[in-house]
Amino acid sequence: MSALDLILGSDRADAHRRLQRLMGLFVVGNLAFLAVDVYLAHLENHFRHPAEWVPVGFSALAPLCMLPALIRPQGRGPRRLWILMAALSICVGVAGLVLHLSNTFFVRHTLADLVYTAPFVAPLAYAGLGLLALLNVTDQPPQDWARWVALLAAGGFLGNLGLSLADHAINGFFHATEWIPVGASAFAFSALLMMALAPTDRALRGLTVGLMGVQIVVGLAGLALHIMAPAHGWGTDHQSVVTGAPIFAPMLFADLAVLGLISALGLSSAARSAR
Repeated sequence: MSALDLILGSDRADAHRRLQRLMGLFVVGNLAFLAVDVYLAHLENHFRHPAEWVPVGFSALAPLCMLPALIRPQGRGPRRLWILMAALSICVGVAGLVLHLSNTFFVRHTLADLVYTAPFVAPLAYAGLGLLALLNVTDQPPQDWARWVALLAAGGFLGNLGLSLADHAINGFFHATEWIPVGASAFAFSALLMMALAPTDRALRGLTVGLMGVQIVVGLAGLALHIMAPAHGWGTDHQSVVTGAPIFAPMLFADLAVLGLISALGLSSAARSAR
């Protein structure tokens, strides 16, 4: 029995449905976690604008509305509610992008205003999760489904590249290790994009899986470094958690790596079924 059989089972016809269920859990889990992440991010300015509560409330409500579709995937009502939450997630992400850029960048249009402002790419996490949720309820062939997942994961790493550059540019890349997430994001983006363009290349899939493993290590190492950051002159009280290095930001590498692994599994399963 191959490793793929151990993960997805020997029933090849049912493998795609298992991956869709896994993707559904990924979307719901990420939306729920964003409630905590966004709350901490907006706590920095004490929720100055009432609109800053919108993503927190949406992240708390949407997973509860989407869970019935995971329990009863064939139910028409839960499916419609799932699609509605997916569409709203996209709207929240696009609106957040505009509002974040409206802080200063749309006023002065300078690179400095793009760096020293609310992270402009961050709200697009909602848009990405919404697109993944919509993809999960479409009748795509397994290989096409997996290719779209790879493209969305690649887009996530491209956004991560922008976030890493902007966040670490604030302190001028004071530590050399701050360049690691920039390079890691670039490699991951390239690998996932190539895997989506050449879905039948087994060697490329293997390379991508290996790179996803590296991203998980980068994410865990970044988490440890960000947790230790407040102890190095940034303060040790609870306020340092809010205003210091964003604790959960590095885990986006591990999160997107899981998405990349799901796409690789989907392509491997589709290739096996085509034999």
